[in-house]
Formats: sequence, C-alpha cells, structure tokens
Amino acid sequence: EVQLVESGGGLVQPGGSLRLSCTISGFTFDDYAIGWLRQVPGKEREGVSGISTSDGSIYYRDSVKGRFTISADIAKNTVYLSMKSLKPEDTAVYYCAAITGWDSLGIFYGMEYAGNGTLVTVSS
Repeated sequence: EVQLVESGGGLVQPGGSLRLSCTISGFTFDDYAIGWLRQVPGKEREGVSGISTSDGSIYYRDSVKGRFTISADIAKNTVYLSMKSLKPEDTAVYYCAAITGWDSLGIFYGMEYAGNGTLVTVSS
C-alpha cells in the first residue's frame, strides 16, 4: 500500500522556522519524485518544492527560494522541507505527493498519491 505521511506542522511566529517531514512507504524514491504542495482554503493548491533523487533535480517556487530547503534521507524513506524566515502568507496545509516531475511553472506531473497534509500557521 502506497502511503505518504506528513508531520512537523504547527504554529510559528513570523520569522520563525519549521521542518516538515514526509515519510513514504509502498514505493521508493526510484519510482517517483516527491513534491511539496500547499493549499489555503478558497485558493488553488500550489507547488512549493520538489526533489528527484534519481537525477538530483530540485525545484522551488519563487516565493520560497532562499527560505525553504528540500532534502531526502533515502535510508529513512523521508523527505524534509526546512522552512525559515516564515511569513504569514506561508500559512497553509502542506501536502507531500509522489510525482513524476514538474515544469518551469511549478506544475507537478503524475501526482497519483498524496498525504493528508499538515497545517502550518504563521502568526503572532
């Protein structure tokens, strides 16, 4: 059974940091790349960051470049999204998903599986 489980969300003040984790099972990083997406109620889901361990490629949305870092621990079957200098506009439910790739606009392809999400709230 394919599963992706996110953790690490919470309430943080503006300027603070959080690290999200996405632990996968039922497939390997050779099968799919991993993407992080976020969604605010009433808005479309948007791609935030992606990583492909098979070719080493990484994607960041412009608004998070320099603040977010994606990484993978293959031995732990886990992808991390380290977030710093958080802003109120980063508030959203963050999901990780198994994807086959992305384009230059951050559209993720082949998103067959996704987790249930973890809520990140940036507020004072």
